[in-house]
This record gives sequence, structure tokens and C-alpha cells, in this order.
Amino acid sequence: MEPSQVRPRYGDDGPVVRPYLMTRGRTAPSRGAFDLITLVIARRPPAPEQAATLSPEEAELLARCAGPCSVAELAAELDLPAGTVRVLLGDLLEAGLIEAHQPPTPADAVPDGLLRAVLVGLRAL
Repeated sequence: MEPSQVRPRYGDDGPVVRPYLMTRGRTAPSRGAFDLITLVIARRPPAPEQAATLSPEEAELLARCAGPCSVAELAAELDLPAGTVRVLLGDLLEAGLIEAHQPPTPADAVPDGLLRAVLVGLRAL
């Protein structure tokens, strides 16, 4: 089949754009680490010249981040793979348009010794 015979695929909303085209072939965010439960929130609206450079998917992500939203929610709402959403969020983070709040890790947990001391103190009451 010649290239001139290849036709673009169309979905319900028009031509289908492959996720790797949205991320320009990147598979990891340029900045930040985004777990599925990382909460993302918009910091400020983009300047007019900055808004002109956003892809439609990035603009939609930014609009949905008006309130805190997890990466998993954003991927589901935009019907995009989580990896694609992570890369796009990395671009928005690098541009200073969003904040990402990482989930607590086990290292952030309260030490067991402190919990035991509180329990002993409560029992002493």
C-alpha cells in the first residue's frame, strides 16, 4: 500500500491522535514524578503567549486541575493513558502552571516508638 492510500483513522470526535504524538515520543515526564495518586492543582492561568503554546490536551488538563485532582482521575476523564498524562503534566509543572503533591511514603510515617509512647501514656491515664 502506498503512503497516499493510507487514510487517517477517525473516532467519534474526529481524527485519532496517537498518544506518542501528544508527548512528542517522550515516555517520561521532563520534570517531577507522578504516581497515580499524586494530586495536581493549577497554580495560575497561563499568560496569553503561554496559552498559545499549549496543546489541546495540556489546556484540558489545566482546566480540569482547577481543584485538586489525581493523575488517575485526569487520565480517566481525558480517556488517555496514564503515561501520556504524566508526560503532559511534567510539561505543565516545568512551565510553573501546576503544583504536584506527592502521596506520603512509608518513610514519612510516624516512628513506632512514638506511637508506643503515646499508647503507654494513654493507658496510664
